[in-house]
Amino acid sequence: MHVISRKRLNDFAAIHPTSKEPLARWYRLIKSGRFDHFSDLRATFPHADQVGKLTVFNVAGNHFRLIAAIHYNRKKVYVRAILTHAEYNENFWKE
Repeated sequence: MHVISRKRLNDFAAIHPTSKEPLARWYRLIKSGRFDHFSDLRATFPHADQVGKLTVFNVAGNHFRLIAAIHYNRKKVYVRAILTHAEYNENFWKE
């Protein structure tokens, strides 16, 4: 899968250093994965959830949430947001 954009991951990790390694792991797994459907994705990321047209990943033991739009047919993952658990609970990302 092609991840757009890795810069968001790096920017978030610069602010939240404890997210650096978990985000790097997520990136490696998503980049090397072959996902044709959400069910394929769940095999690698069992705690991923679909929320409308977006996919929400729990990162670093649920300390952070990564929200992405995944286009399985084009093999692209668009990182929409990375949030702390508290920020995620405020639901602003749904707007």
